[in-house]
Amino acid sequence: MKSNYLNTTKGIITAVTGCLSSILGVLYIPVLLLLASNVIDYITGLMAASQRPGGGICSYKSIRGITKKVSMWLLVIVGAMIDALLKYSADTLGFAMPFSFLVACVVAIWIVCNEIISILENMVDIGIKLPAFLMPLVKSIKAYTDKITALPEETEEEE
Repeated sequence: MKSNYLNTTKGIITAVTGCLSSILGVLYIPVLLLLASNVIDYITGLMAASQRPGGGICSYKSIRGITKKVSMWLLVIVGAMIDALLKYSADTLGFAMPFSFLVACVVAIWIVCNEIISILENMVDIGIKLPAFLMPLVKSIKAYTDKITALPEETEEEE
């Protein structure tokens, strides 16, 4: 009996992940990373709350955190909508788009980097010593994502 339950569970998980992978394509991994980082950031934020000045868990801060997480997902959806618009426009003009979900992927990767930075900051607040390279590495990936996605006018103004 236990074997049937286990096989059924494995089958359902395989079907769901296969379906999501098929629908999301290249966006599948960034979405999984975003989900994982959201959960880990929320948990480490709760754990670090008591270590911060005026610490403790507050329902207002908790709801605000959840609202931020929902907004992050909405940003990825907006990126996917922009991708759909670009694809529709290209198809209308007779061009083939060599990619799908490019904007949504970049948005998701940028958000995941922010979440990882927040997780690391939470861990520092909890009292965990981080390897010296970790925070600079994540900040470098985020900065690189910012740089490659910046419009030419933005990069000229910054210099």
